[in-house]
Amino acid sequence: MSEKYRQMVDFLKSLETDVQKFYEKGQAAAGTRLRKGLSDLKKMAQEMRNEIQDIKNQRKSEAKQKESNQSESNQN
Repeated sequence: MSEKYRQMVDFLKSLETDVQKFYEKGQAAAGTRLRKGLSDLKKMAQEMRNEIQDIKNQRKSEAKQKESNQSESNQN
């Protein structure tokens, strides 16, 4: 599994205390920390999305190159 995914899961778990403090105890400061944490989580998710897209593009390019090499060798 991706290390970035594990980091995101761990980070999300780290927000649990502030979730409880905000929703159950009504602490406004916990809400501020929670909003910042969720913003950071969003950034982490975007980075992971970009990484996934890069990997997909690389794999697609490698597959096309492999097909091209096979068709060239079949023609010879």
